[in-house]
Amino acid sequence: MPKLKSKSQKSKKSKKKQAKQEAPVLSLKEQLALKRKATKARQEFTSLLNKALFGGLSLGFILFLVGGIKAALPAVLSVIIIALCYKYPREALFAFIIYVPFGGTITYYIGNSPILQLAKDSFYIPALIALWQTCRKQGIPLIPVNSIKTPLYILLGSCLLTLVFVNGGQQFNPPPAGLLKAAPKEVPIGMGILGLKVFLGYVPLIGCAYYLIRNKKDFLVLSRLQIVLILSCCILGIIQYLLLLTGICEGTKNAEGSALFKATLEARCYFGGSLVYSPSQGMIRLPGTFVAPWQWAWFLISSTFFTFATGFSDPSIIWRLISLGSLVTVFINAVVSGQRIALALVPTCFVILLLLTGQLVNLKRFIPMAVGLGLILGIAVISNPTVVQERLDSFSSRWEASPPQEFIVGQFEENLKAVDGPLGSGLGRATNSARALGQTKLVETYYPKLLYEIGIFGVLGFLGLVTTLTFTAFKAYRSVKNRNFRSYGAALWVFILFISYNTYYYPLDVDPVAVYYWFFAGVLFKLPVLDKQERKNEELEEASKKKNR
Repeated sequence: MPKLKSKSQKSKKSKKKQAKQEAPVLSLKEQLALKRKATKARQEFTSLLNKALFGGLSLGFILFLVGGIKAALPAVLSVIIIALCYKYPREALFAFIIYVPFGGTITYYIGNSPILQLAKDSFYIPALIALWQTCRKQGIPLIPVNSIKTPLYILLGSCLLTLVFVNGGQQFNPPPAGLLKAAPKEVPIGMGILGLKVFLGYVPLIGCAYYLIRNKKDFLVLSRLQIVLILSCCILGIIQYLLLLTGICEGTKNAEGSALFKATLEARCYFGGSLVYSPSQGMIRLPGTFVAPWQWAWFLISSTFFTFATGFSDPSIIWRLISLGSLVTVFINAVVSGQRIALALVPTCFVILLLLTGQLVNLKRFIPMAVGLGLILGIAVISNPTVVQERLDSFSSRWEASPPQEFIVGQFEENLKAVDGPLGSGLGRATNSARALGQTKLVETYYPKLLYEIGIFGVLGFLGLVTTLTFTAFKAYRSVKNRNFRSYGAALWVFILFISYNTYYYPLDVDPVAVYYWFFAGVLFKLPVLDKQERKNEELEEASKKKNR
């Protein structure tokens, strides 16, 4: 007896037939034009690749004679990547986002050259230049958010004053060397330029992300890509822990003395960079796929926002479930990585998101997600009670020994006394990546670090910028009517709010938060435009249905 087809199956088939009927039939002339266009694009790509390969190999050969393969290989790759990224900026920005979480792992597999630490910029800078040129031709602004331009220019002006008068003064009037001491070899202007790049170099990502997303399809591709990256990195992080736990990687458990408590590159375990694994001392700090454990901790913290956003806003239930799985792996890594700040902030951020985004009211989506998350985490806790207890004990002992609020206040007091003047002590003077160009000071909290580098005027300028950005982002997401876009925008706004005023450590100076903060601000600002597009499409569909009736 033949099976009866359900109404849903019939409706799906009718929709497919309707789509086929509505699809435009191309004429032979149009088909040939498309083929010619595709052939021309392939020829352009092949020609560009050949030229880039020739230029890269020529430069690589010269550098090989001077510095060996470690100098030659990055140069060859850089020339090829820069040429392709300038030609194809959209693809370059996607490659940039993909590279960021894997950069630490790739760096140490290729050769641990200091140049490779800046490899991600070979994707970003050519794409930015190409985008800027396109914006100039079309007469549109590179940063399309008018409200942040004034505070950005004020902050940039303050930074330039510091660069000219403070860094410039140090360059041309270096402090006298002490008795019987050689004058330190420094390049203060170089430090200042590098410090400015670290500080504000990724602000244009707002425009890059804004123009990268053209429609709902691009938005879904980007949001889902971020979930795939988070899930992949977290799985590798769990594998890294298991390799250390089973003894395949030794870590630092056989080290002696103070080496038991220091993250070293020699202890590296397949992925990422420096780590500490001394379980006998209760000391575990894993880097995941990043260069250092601190970066991995802030990747996990930021991933809480993105997995939550997609988990509650994606129109596909499959991707919502994948996002839930990604969020679970983030929680697991927050425990096994040994990073106390991740252990504290990942669940805290999850609760804050529930409260500030209003998802507690959305019971249809919240209850299944909460039950699934609670069940999986409950099984993980029951199966590994000692690991969880060790992490909680480590966190509580650290809190008692040095409460974060006291530490932050102490950093403010110390740097307020140490700063040279209202314009600061010089850009780059508290930036780790600038230490090759001169003497730097270790400041472990963000706003005291800014106070030391660019002074009180610079700090006020930065506060003005992030406050304007946060307020504008709030207005942008609140203007969205589409439920899915609005839910995603709310999670991004909470992320921006949290990072803007966070002063513990300096996530805005290092990967990945230095990238994600500005990039996803651009995504949020594009949501109202996507919302209008969707409403227009819905109106057109309704109008066409009425005509067909």
